[in-house]
Amino acid sequence: MKKLFFAFLSLAILAVAYGISFGLPQQITRIWNDTPTETARAPEGARPGPRGRNRATTVVLAPLEERAYTLVLRTVGSAVSINRTEVTASDAGEVVETALQANRMVEKGDFLLRLDDRTEQLALKIAEASRDQAQDTVTRYEGLRKNGSSVVTDVALSEARVALRLAEANVGLAEVALDDLTITAPISGRLGLSDVNVGDRLSSGEAIVTIDDTSSLLATFEVPERSIGLLAEGKPVLVSTPTYAGHLFEGEIIAFDSRLDSVTRSATVEAEIDNSEGLLLAGMTFVIRMTDETPPLPVVPATAITWDRSGAGIWVVKDDSARRVPVTIRYREGDQVWVETDTPLGAQIAVEGASKLREGVPVTTAGSRKGLGA
Repeated sequence: MKKLFFAFLSLAILAVAYGISFGLPQQITRIWNDTPTETARAPEGARPGPRGRNRATTVVLAPLEERAYTLVLRTVGSAVSINRTEVTASDAGEVVETALQANRMVEKGDFLLRLDDRTEQLALKIAEASRDQAQDTVTRYEGLRKNGSSVVTDVALSEARVALRLAEANVGLAEVALDDLTITAPISGRLGLSDVNVGDRLSSGEAIVTIDDTSSLLATFEVPERSIGLLAEGKPVLVSTPTYAGHLFEGEIIAFDSRLDSVTRSATVEAEIDNSEGLLLAGMTFVIRMTDETPPLPVVPATAITWDRSGAGIWVVKDDSARRVPVTIRYREGDQVWVETDTPLGAQIAVEGASKLREGVPVTTAGSRKGLGA
C-alpha cells in the first residue's frame, strides 16, 4: 500500500513540474476554460482580435534637431626646450676660471669658463711680432721703390708682401687658439648643473654645462590613428601639468610625422608651448588636449535609439502612427547620441517609450519636449 501511495505521489509531483515548465496540455486547457464563468462584456464597437492589438502606446515626442559635436583628444607627452645646447670644450686644458652657477640666466656671449691660456698668449705675441716685422719690411721696400731706387726688385717687393700676409694669418690663428680657451654662452637661456670646477683638466669635446632657453617648450606626444583628422599645423592645443593644477598653458602644433608607427598605430606630434611666464621646466610631463567641432549632425537622446536585427533606429511619429527609421551612430556623449539619418529636421520622434512601439500600433503622446537638448 505504501508503494502505491508513493508511486501516485511521484506522478503528481512530475505532473506539477511538467505543468510549471511547459504549461498545461490544450485538452486540459479547453476543459478548464469551458467551466461556466461570468464573461466580461466587450465594449461596444470594439473589433474582435488578438488581445492588446488595439491598445495605444504612450510616448513622449520631441522634434529632431542637429548640433555640432566637439571632438576632444586627451593625451600625455613630455617637453624639452626648443632652443637648447650642451656646451663642450673645444680644446684640452686646465680650468682656471668659471662662472657656472646653476639656474643662472645668461645672454649669448656671456663668459662661462676659461682654460689655462698662457701658451696661446705667448704664441699670439710671437705671431704679432712676426707680422710687425713683415709690415716694416714691406713699408721699407715700398719707400725705396717710390724714391726710384733700383736696389729693391719687383720680386723682392712681392715676396715681402707675401710674407706679410702669412704673418697676418698666423696672428689670426693664434687669436683663434686663444679664444677657444675662453668658453662663452652660445645661446641665451638658463644654465644647468655642472660638475666642472677650477683646477679640473678638460679634454677636447668634454661636456661642460647645458643651456636651455625655456621661453618656449617643445612638447612631443602621440596621437592615435582614429584622431589623425585633428592634426594640422598651427592648430591650438591646451596643456596642463600636475605641478600647476588648474593652470592651462597654450600652444600650437608645429609638426607631425608623415607616417604611423607600425606597432602603436599612432603618429608623433610636436607642439610649441608658450612659457613666457617661466613656470615650466624642460622634461616635465604634460596632459595635452585638442578639440575640434564636426559639421552639424542630428542628435537624439539615448532613450530614442532602439535596436533590432538591422541595427539602430529611431521611431518617427506622424498622424498618431509610428514608423521606424534606421540610423548610423557617429558619436556618444553622456545621454546624447549624434547620428546619420534620412529623417528631416523637425520631425517628431519618440524620445521616451520608444522601446514599446511596433509598426501599425496607435500612438498617444504623454507630452512633448521643446527640443532634444532640453
